[in-house]
Amino acid sequence: RFVPQRMVPFSFPLSRCALWDPVPMGDVIGAHLTYYRNPKLCMLEKTLRLAYRHAKQNEKKLFSCFLLGTLAVSEDGEGITLTIDRFDPGREV
Repeated sequence: RFVPQRMVPFSFPLSRCALWDPVPMGDVIGAHLTYYRNPKLCMLEKTLRLAYRHAKQNEKKLFSCFLLGTLAVSEDGEGITLTIDRFDPGREV
């Protein structure tokens, strides 16, 4: 909750029973994105050229920017495709 002039911590009401058992069960498994799927990266040429031009015009050696896109799973479920289609140079402040 936000109360004007001060912040109030967020908390859940007390309960006598939990909805799940917090004790770990079973073997540990990997949850990495590429563990089960074949990744594929697609980037529009327009986006790549814009990012390159911005990097060349920037006076600093290091700069921040955003590359925006979509993530899709293939129809057979075996692969994922990350399509980057927008470049946002961000803000200096």
